[in-house]
Amino acid sequence: MAWSSVIAAGTLFTALILYGTLVKVSSAESLKHATQGFDEVEATRALKQEHEHTHEVHCSRERSRAAWKISDKYLMPFVEREKYELSRSCRLHPDNDLFRDQEHHKIHVDVNEWRCAYCKKSFLSEKYLDKHFDNRHYNLLNFSRSKCFADLCGPLHCDLVMNSKSVRSKCNPAAVAKNRHLCESLADSCFPVNQGPSASRLHELFLHQFCDAHTCSGGRKPFSRGSRKETSVLNYALSVLSLMLLPLFYIVVCLHQSEIRKNSQELKRIPKLGLKRKPS
Repeated sequence: MAWSSVIAAGTLFTALILYGTLVKVSSAESLKHATQGFDEVEATRALKQEHEHTHEVHCSRERSRAAWKISDKYLMPFVEREKYELSRSCRLHPDNDLFRDQEHHKIHVDVNEWRCAYCKKSFLSEKYLDKHFDNRHYNLLNFSRSKCFADLCGPLHCDLVMNSKSVRSKCNPAAVAKNRHLCESLADSCFPVNQGPSASRLHELFLHQFCDAHTCSGGRKPFSRGSRKETSVLNYALSVLSLMLLPLFYIVVCLHQSEIRKNSQELKRIPKLGLKRKPS
């Protein structure tokens, strides 16, 4: 009887040990599966982020726009006057601007309304439209052929035009020398002096307009050769209003002169109507 009790107790103890081991193994397996699930989610998220980051554009849209405006205002009028055609190898060629097509697809409807010409969505400001392009239409950017126009900001004095604080900082001779070298390289590649008189004249103009100002002496200022004349909205409105009012002014003057002539003729008849000659 005693041995039976011992055997039964041993069997029960063994069963409890086996049960605890099974529970522990089961828990470990569950934890392993759960960890694998988190790992898969993290891997999926990392893969998604990596995929999204392949479309990230490391080019400042704002500075690219500033460089384009400077080129359009201070260089292109002279290029057009010379009837000179920029080669595709020139970094200033419009096709080399990564954002040029998107800039052409901006519609400035009103002061507080900008519209995307791709999908017709409207935004309160150009800044939000730029973000929309980055988020929704990045696939339309031509990364294979186009380049970042913002890279030209140094030679073209973008900081001066954008009123950057760096303009008021102490002159850095190394940075000035680098920008001057890049500026002269632009002049050589865009306007080779061996390409004829027009290219030679534009080469000299580019040096005076942009490159000579890259100095710490402060003796020269950029854009010394002038710019494209811009017609302000107010001047345009005044011109249109003047053209509209000019015919009305002539009509009023003609009616006034006609009324004066009519009154003058009536006054000539009045004096002798009331006069009668006395009998002799």
